[in-house]
Amino acid sequence: MDEKDPKEDLIEPVFRNGTVTTVGILLAFSLGFITHWAANPIPWQTYHLLAVVPILVGIALQMRALAMLLDTKSLQRPIYARANRIFIAGLVCTACGVGLAILLDFFDIAAKSALPGAS
Repeated sequence: MDEKDPKEDLIEPVFRNGTVTTVGILLAFSLGFITHWAANPIPWQTYHLLAVVPILVGIALQMRALAMLLDTKSLQRPIYARANRIFIAGLVCTACGVGLAILLDFFDIAAKSALPGAS
């Protein structure tokens, strides 16, 4: 009586494919940001690690989510939901790191322009 139909706990492959595409695109943006920031002409300081660490952790979580979603087991609802949670955690972590990077660069530029003799 309480037996569940195994098909009930499956995600539609088309739906999962859209999620894989979204995760892949946002992961590419994250990787692009860290690459662009690494090439920034402002010299890196130790305090930049405050931003780099969450970005790299977030990217690692996004990569883990993508790897999980590419596996055929991700058609099972619990695995799909877990991959989505991991991806969202990675996205939030990356966004926090990006926000910190922007603030650190802003304050670095502001501090340098406030120095006497700076033009």
